[in-house]
Amino acid sequence: MSFNQEFDQHGVWRRQFALRLRLLSEWLTDHDLMEPGIRERLDQLHEQVRNDKIMVAFVAEFSRGKSELINAVFFAGYGRRIMPASAGRTTMCPTELGYDADIPPCLRLLPIETRLQAKSLLDWRNAPEKWERIDLDVNDPEQLAQAIQKVAEVRKVTKAEATALGFWNDELPEDNPMPGPDGMIEVPKWRHALINMAHPLLKQGLVILDTPGLNAIGAEPELTVSLLPQAHAVVFILAADTGVTKSDLGIWRQHLSVLGEGNESRLVVLNKIDTMWDALSSPEQVQLQIASQRTDAADILGLSPRQVLAVSAQKGLLAKVNRDKKLLKASKLMELETALGVDLLGQRRAILRSAVATGIQALRLETSRLVHTRARDLVEQVQELEGLRGKNDGVIKQMRLRIEQEQAEFDASGAKIQAVRSVHLRLLKDLFALLGHTHLKIEVAELTKALKQPGVKLGVRRAYGKTFERLREGLVQTERLAGEIQSMLEGSFKGLNAEYGFSLQAPPQPKLARFYRDLELIEKSHVQYLSLGNALRLAQPEFAERLARALMSRLRVVFETAVNEVELWNKSAAAQLDAQLRERRRNFGRRIEAVSRIQQAAGGLNERIRELQALQAELNLADAKLAELTEHLLSAKEEETAEATAA
Repeated sequence: MSFNQEFDQHGVWRRQFALRLRLLSEWLTDHDLMEPGIRERLDQLHEQVRNDKIMVAFVAEFSRGKSELINAVFFAGYGRRIMPASAGRTTMCPTELGYDADIPPCLRLLPIETRLQAKSLLDWRNAPEKWERIDLDVNDPEQLAQAIQKVAEVRKVTKAEATALGFWNDELPEDNPMPGPDGMIEVPKWRHALINMAHPLLKQGLVILDTPGLNAIGAEPELTVSLLPQAHAVVFILAADTGVTKSDLGIWRQHLSVLGEGNESRLVVLNKIDTMWDALSSPEQVQLQIASQRTDAADILGLSPRQVLAVSAQKGLLAKVNRDKKLLKASKLMELETALGVDLLGQRRAILRSAVATGIQALRLETSRLVHTRARDLVEQVQELEGLRGKNDGVIKQMRLRIEQEQAEFDASGAKIQAVRSVHLRLLKDLFALLGHTHLKIEVAELTKALKQPGVKLGVRRAYGKTFERLREGLVQTERLAGEIQSMLEGSFKGLNAEYGFSLQAPPQPKLARFYRDLELIEKSHVQYLSLGNALRLAQPEFAERLARALMSRLRVVFETAVNEVELWNKSAAAQLDAQLRERRRNFGRRIEAVSRIQQAAGGLNERIRELQALQAELNLADAKLAELTEHLLSAKEEETAEATAA
């Protein structure tokens, strides 16, 4: 199955899940079960699946056929090239292709001069007015390709300007571009490009990151310390005839091999195998040469041979456009697509479904608890009313007084419940302070100061180590505080359950272990700039400033995600308590109403008991239906495969 087909299948599953979630939501509303905590769970599940993105980053030195490979895999349906892929330099700035339904199809370009200002790329994303925008007609391939050609634009600047922008360093002559006859330096016109278009794959959540060559990557640290580490898969393109060159190895070692703990999400593509198709060599000899290049590349890069694939993007694109099955097979493009589909999407879908399953189980538990609370209250009411059979008006009146007294005592207990909440909120405030933006800035201040000091940064490695040690210690304190809150919740809920007959259960404590891994990954991606080879680049004030901003942007995302998890935990506990308080108050109202009806009519007792028994039967059915609907959400039915194939 090709990458496109696999992604279609993934999209079908997401659409089916959204439909089933909507049906569950409507059913919960119809049965008066849509409590705030349950709605919060539903909204989280919906957002989790709707906004799930899969980013595939394509990385290569210049002239490796990277943009042609993107055209062949994703845009062959247009019958022509969409990404610029002519000879020489093509993509001159990092380019993201994705889809946002709230924005019309367009190309947005961030001027290269923004590097001179003290803002990160993340900050610039929130300033759309600073980007040049070009509307796209996705139904006109010619207009689309012509507009996207702008990502290849360059401009000429003086050496002083090139130095300020990060493209020239007198201390690193081998990394500098070749000046023109007039002494001017050619640099990219744009710093970053965002393409928003309703391509079928992009609509389903795919994000493609097309990166420029080594010189441009090195000059934009935010790309390597923020964007690339967030990619779910990295496709590294080499030329089949040359294998791993020195500059290829430089990109791999400095920017790719440090992205994570393992290389499972890396695919290496030996492109342009058609240059090895030799009329003087037999097909078997050609295949042996290609196999040898694959083995050598895998050994040099420290990968499994199965992660190195040999293709011809140009022939693959041509074959798709002309529907030439024989040429498509020879290009081996489908082998790459299968690897992307099976490895990337298979892993991603498994992770997403696991997370979704956890959310559904929590939703089921919370809703079942509410159903069981109501069922228990109904049983108690029926027993209470059954005890009134044959009793006179005085006994019935006495029961009403007892219920009203219970209600008054329960209302008076609000101060005790409020005290529990006050302690909880005080501890929670301390926890949020540890994860807050102000605390983060304080922890990173020493490192930021070390990065901004002039000249060679002798103590910066130590500053990095101390900073990340403090950040990890902050997470340890956060976990410890979360544990105290969890113990307090469990104790408080146990007391409330015993005193008021509630069925409260403290939600699971948020798991912060993955944020330790995020910190480790961020530190690892930054340490690459602390090597002796990068000392001169790091000595440039502009570069160090960009590195500091990139670090803060990335850390802010990590800590904001942690805050969101803690908030969900807090809301789940609070919503559960609120729901049971509301149910208890409703229960008092129903009991008083029932006694009033019995006092007013002789047949009211039997009628009310029958009503309650009917409600019991409805709740039993609701409990069974809830299990069915949530199980339907959890199931991975094969119907999605059939629908994807039909589509």
